[in-house]
Amino acid sequence: MRYYYTDKEKEQLIKSIVIIVDTREKNNSHLLNWFDKHHINYINKSLKSGDYSFYINKNPELGINMPIYFDNDIMIERKASLDELSANLSQNRDRFEKEFAIYHGKKYLLIENSLYEDIILHKYTTQFTPKSYLASLHTFNHRYGIQLMFMPDKRYSAIWIYMTFVYWIKNIIR
Repeated sequence: MRYYYTDKEKEQLIKSIVIIVDTREKNNSHLLNWFDKHHINYINKSLKSGDYSFYINKNPELGINMPIYFDNDIMIERKASLDELSANLSQNRDRFEKEFAIYHGKKYLLIENSLYEDIILHKYTTQFTPKSYLASLHTFNHRYGIQLMFMPDKRYSAIWIYMTFVYWIKNIIR
């Protein structure tokens, strides 16, 4: 891949982004509807880690003769709520932790319908204590380099996912 592009070519490259949605991902129609509405290409494909990643589609004009996949470089794990995440941290912790431990790229954890303070105030239905919840999140953050993103309104999750990938690739080709 050529790493120097004109501004016009950069925009063309950004339009070549195809978001990969893991085939196991559920309850994500709000994301797919936003992608459709904004003409963002996506495919359903099994990912080794995370729920979302992306690739750049082939574009011979830009010297890209085959798709370039970034699923080993950046991923987003999405949780629809604090309840879903607490189940992963308490009941399925080994599997959940292993997924982050074996992935060596940039890792994001998107937590929808939630704020950080919702953990402190125990605004979730599981018995996972706020102290244990916060300890787990901060441990995962430091141990595995996970960037946490709390998204109180899930209507903005799709644009956040898309812009995360856009600016990640823009940083590479600047």
